[in-house]
Amino acid sequence: MSPPLLEARGLSLRYGAVPALDDVALSIWPGEVVAIVGESGSGKTTLLRVLSGLLRPEAGTVLYRAPAGATHAVHDMGEAALRRLQRTDWGFVHQNPRDGLRLGISAGGNIGERLMATGARHYGTIRGAATEWLKRVEIDPARIDGLPRTFSGGMQQRLQIARTLVTHPRLVFMDEPTGGLDVSVQARLLDLIRALVADLGLSVLLVTHDIAAARLLAHRMLVMRQGRVVEEGLTDRVLDDPQHEYTQLLVASVLAA
Repeated sequence: MSPPLLEARGLSLRYGAVPALDDVALSIWPGEVVAIVGESGSGKTTLLRVLSGLLRPEAGTVLYRAPAGATHAVHDMGEAALRRLQRTDWGFVHQNPRDGLRLGISAGGNIGERLMATGARHYGTIRGAATEWLKRVEIDPARIDGLPRTFSGGMQQRLQIARTLVTHPRLVFMDEPTGGLDVSVQARLLDLIRALVADLGLSVLLVTHDIAAARLLAHRMLVMRQGRVVEEGLTDRVLDDPQHEYTQLLVASVLAA
């Protein structure tokens, strides 16, 4: 079996007396989608930020295995090397698309900017790629010169996804990508994400409180409570036969809704 793409061990972090992460371990393999679920305050977003290098833990390590086989300790990397990793091999989809877009430049410019960060320079090639990605995320290419602030929330999120995936990252961190959207828009966006993940063979770490989204997208699931992973396993197994009482409560609350 190939080694994991990203591996974390012994991650701990406290906010005052509150344990945000308490000895958390996690691995994700190439082409795998792993969902991190739990109620608000469980530590799932903090874990995503630590894994992606945006936040430093008090203890523990995060290891990333690059395409050439080299292993990098994420929090020991220099700032420039980490930034390069975040705009090439990695991608991040924020819950609020405005956190992942530049609202003052066009939709095409948002997509093209990430391509330029990886070395693309030919205007025609960049604009052509932006056009194709707008189509791919179901945005009318005629909106290529429109500003994101004129887009609906669902369109902004699809534009953020296009901006993130245009460079074909190996690993994508997604923080509540359907949060705050209408139910019908959520369903359409989830179908789009599932199709893109399968087509591109992405590895995805997905933070969500939406059990239905986790079942649709994820191969494996981690359930967090008060900074600890209380249960993990194949998604269907965890949801159909939960072992921990907290997971049982989560699943029961969805069934009762």
